[in-house]
Amino acid sequence: LDDIRAAALQKTLTTAPKALVAKEKLVFGHTFSDHMLTVEWTAKGGWEAPQIKEYGPLSLDPSCSVFHYAFECFEGLKAYRDAQGKVRLFRPDMNMERMNHSVERLHLPQFDGEQVIECIKELVRTDERWVPEGRGYSLYIRPTVIATENTLGVHRANSALLYVITSPCGPYFPTGFKAVSLYCDETNVRAWPGGVGNRKMGANYAASVGPQVEAEKKGYQQVLWTIGEDSELMEVGTMNLFVHWRNEAGEEELVTPPLDGTILPGVTRDSVLELARGWGEFKVSERKINMKQIARASDEGRLLEIFGAGTACVVTPVNRIHFKGKDYVVPLDPAHPESQAGPVAGRIYKALMDIQYGD
Repeated sequence: LDDIRAAALQKTLTTAPKALVAKEKLVFGHTFSDHMLTVEWTAKGGWEAPQIKEYGPLSLDPSCSVFHYAFECFEGLKAYRDAQGKVRLFRPDMNMERMNHSVERLHLPQFDGEQVIECIKELVRTDERWVPEGRGYSLYIRPTVIATENTLGVHRANSALLYVITSPCGPYFPTGFKAVSLYCDETNVRAWPGGVGNRKMGANYAASVGPQVEAEKKGYQQVLWTIGEDSELMEVGTMNLFVHWRNEAGEEELVTPPLDGTILPGVTRDSVLELARGWGEFKVSERKINMKQIARASDEGRLLEIFGAGTACVVTPVNRIHFKGKDYVVPLDPAHPESQAGPVAGRIYKALMDIQYGD
C-alpha cells in the first residue's frame, strides 16, 4: 500500500485570503489560517496524494465511525518566528513518532513521519504570513487522524483522514507567569495501567472536563490527577507534572512520574529532563511519587516548587494543592516574594524559549 509522499503534494490556494488578526487580540484556538493539509487513506489503496487547500468544513457522513466510537487522535506543535524572521519548528519528529504510536493503538493507518513533516513545512510556508512575530507568539499546528468509514459497528476502519490545521496564538501568560492552584482528585482517574493514557486521543480529554469543572467550582484552577490508595501522582490538567524538592534522603531532586503507560510522553517533558540533566546541578528522576510524600515534604519544609509542562504553556507554576481537606502551599521564589514562578521553572521556561526562538 502507498505511504504518504511529500513529493506528490498538490496545492489549491484560496482566492480569498482572510484578514490577519492583530496579534494582541489572538485567543488560543479561535483563529485559523487560510489553508489546511489533508491526506485520505483507504484499506485498498493506502495513502493518497497530500493536498493543501482552502481551510474549510469537512464533509462526513452521520454514520462516520469517528462520531460513534472515538476513532481519533491528534498532536500539537508550534512554528516560531526568530529574530531574523525565519520560521522554525520545535522537535516535530517527536510529535510524529507519538502520533504513529497513537494511531497504532486505534488500528488506524500509520505513516512516514518524515514525509508528513515535509508536508507540514509546506503548509507553514504557504501560510507563513500567519506566523506572528515576537517572543511568546507562534503558529499552533494541529495534526489529526480520524476514521471516516460510513458504517456502524466497532471494527478496524477501512478509511481514514489525516488533516492539519494551524492557528496563530499569543503567549499563554501575556502579563507574565500566573501560578495556578490544584485540586487533588481522588475520585476520578485520568488513565490506568493497560489503558491509553500514553496516547494523545481526544477521548482522554473529553472525560477530563467534568472533574475540571468541579475543581473550578471548589475554587481551584486545575485538577491534579492521581491513582491508587497512596494518591500516586500522574499529570496536572493536560500537562506533565514536575516536583522540585529535597527528598527523604536529603537530596535536591527534580522528579516526574515515569512513562509507565499511563503518562503522556510529552515533548516538553522530554526537553525539561534533557535540560535539567545537562545542568548537572541536582538529581533528575523519572519515578513514582505520591501525594502523601508531597504533603509530608510540605509540612517538613522540603518542598521547593511544582510545575506543569506542555506545548501550549511551556511551564505552568503551581502555588497550592488541596489534598484531603487541606491546602498545601507550594513555594515559588523565596528570594523574590512577588514572583509567580520558582527559580527552576523560570529558568527552564527561558531556556526552552531561547531554543524555540533561536536566541
